[in-house]
Amino acid sequence: MRLGVLDVGSNTVHLLVVDAHPGARPLPAHSHKADLRLAQLLDDSGAIGDDGVHRLVDVVRDALQAAEDKGVEDLLPFATSAVREATNADAVLTRVEEETGVRLQVLTGAEEARLTFLAVRRWFGWSAGRLLVLDIGGGSLEIAYGMDEEPDAAVSLPLGAGRLTAGWLPGDPPGPDAVRALRRHVRTEIARTVGEFSRLGAPDHVVATSKTFKQLARIAGAARSADGLYVQRELKRESLEAWVPRLSGMTAEQRGELPGVSEGRAGQLLAGALVAEGAMDLFGVESLEICPWALREGVILRRLDHMGSD
Repeated sequence: MRLGVLDVGSNTVHLLVVDAHPGARPLPAHSHKADLRLAQLLDDSGAIGDDGVHRLVDVVRDALQAAEDKGVEDLLPFATSAVREATNADAVLTRVEEETGVRLQVLTGAEEARLTFLAVRRWFGWSAGRLLVLDIGGGSLEIAYGMDEEPDAAVSLPLGAGRLTAGWLPGDPPGPDAVRALRRHVRTEIARTVGEFSRLGAPDHVVATSKTFKQLARIAGAARSADGLYVQRELKRESLEAWVPRLSGMTAEQRGELPGVSEGRAGQLLAGALVAEGAMDLFGVESLEICPWALREGVILRRLDHMGSD
């Protein structure tokens, strides 16, 4: 069957269409993406303003049309931290449903971490052993660890690249004091969670997902996305540590000229790099592997599992 997953994230609204059935690997058939940056459309009270809601409705409507055009028979719509944390989340969800017919399922941070972990486990298989999975989104950082398909520990921290850029890094490029302050904040937040994971033992394999990690790996020398999903891509902490001061001295326009960095994400790359560097350092990770599957694939796999058990 043809499934569609509609991901209303902090940066983008992304429709991923796959051909799938239980027991088989989902095959991507179409991708429809719109930059919305909901995390940056919050007003002083933490609510998504009328303009933001109107734009969200329009984008969801466009995605629905794309899903219909591609023959999607089952659409799985969900929203993450930007909607989850908006003070008017219920009103936003109601208006989207009234105007488009789509009822967005709001995932908790822990659910995001668990579903991303499931996708990574399925990609690498049981032979990967104990997995530590890191995922930097626009609004949050998810961390999960475990031996099975359900992680033994999963947390979500408010350390998304978009959120931190908007709240901590004024200026283009930002001043060194702002960068240092954000670095301290990031490491303090991550350090609070390290003990929960270290008690479970050292991971056998450390994996990262998300556009932020993919772009950091690419500027550090990893293969291009055009080289295919199955090329192994790694990010070494040593390389990342060398790039952080370089990124901090660049404007967003200059970062956008780096290999693999999209113009829309360039402004957030420094904050994302500080989170990635802090997580790798505090968890004692020298190198991690980039996984092409993440939250959207996890949502699809969970749906397929439920279909297979019906």
